[in-house]
Amino acid sequence: MISDTKSIQINEQKHSATTHAAIARRSAALPRILTIARNAFREAVRDRVLYNLVFFVLLLTAAAIFLGDLSGGEEAKIIVDMGLSAMLLFGVFIAIFVGVGLVYKEIERRTVYAIFAKPVGRGEFLIGKYFGLCLTLAVNVLVMGVGVTLALLYVRGGYDPLVLSIWPAMVLIFIELTLLIAVALLFSSFSTPALSALLTFAVFIIGHFSADMKMLAAPTNSASAKIFFGALYYLLPNLSHYAKITDAGHGLVPSASSFLAALAYAVVYVVALLAASTLIFNRRNFK
Repeated sequence: MISDTKSIQINEQKHSATTHAAIARRSAALPRILTIARNAFREAVRDRVLYNLVFFVLLLTAAAIFLGDLSGGEEAKIIVDMGLSAMLLFGVFIAIFVGVGLVYKEIERRTVYAIFAKPVGRGEFLIGKYFGLCLTLAVNVLVMGVGVTLALLYVRGGYDPLVLSIWPAMVLIFIELTLLIAVALLFSSFSTPALSALLTFAVFIIGHFSADMKMLAAPTNSASAKIFFGALYYLLPNLSHYAKITDAGHGLVPSASSFLAALAYAVVYVVALLAASTLIFNRRNFK
């Protein structure tokens, strides 16, 4: 009886020690993730990723001067449409071409060996890289949003109601870009940068027509076509939730319910993509 009691106490102590060790590892993971994210942001700055802001500002300035002479009040709408479209375009190129290189560059430089030799998990590495690029795009989108606002105020000679529609559309663009980064990270966890970029760009294009996937198979009687397009509809992200550029140009602001639904959709999708990326990356052999 005494030996059984001691055995139970020893097992409880071991379980308690294991639990405390697991909690300690999880609590220490956040600083490591933030450190990786900060280094990823600094690397993006060193690689002059943020320099596209200069071109963007110059483009908007020239457009504002040129469109200032237009009549009919359409110059404001054109500024908003062009500014938000350029914001999305610049962001997509950064998300794809920088995102697919987040993992590959570390593998090519063989710095992953030094990183993983420290108490850094592969999942922490991926999540840190993800948030680092998200921070980079947040700075880009914020500065571009300020540029679009100033250009609009310039061509209108003062305040314009369209200013209120710019920022919700801008936030939705940023949410879409964070989702696209997760897609790029997933492909880069097992493929080459060129193929990853191609696949991510395909997802971006198809994602904006996701709602039409089922309609493509409707005119046919092919069961396989319906299954194929149905699978695409449910597997690929529906990016039409974030396409509010035209609405912003007409002064329309998304409702709070639709905005929260789009945000929740992106959070669930990003978590699933990062989990899949971590699962694949954990099984990858770098030798």
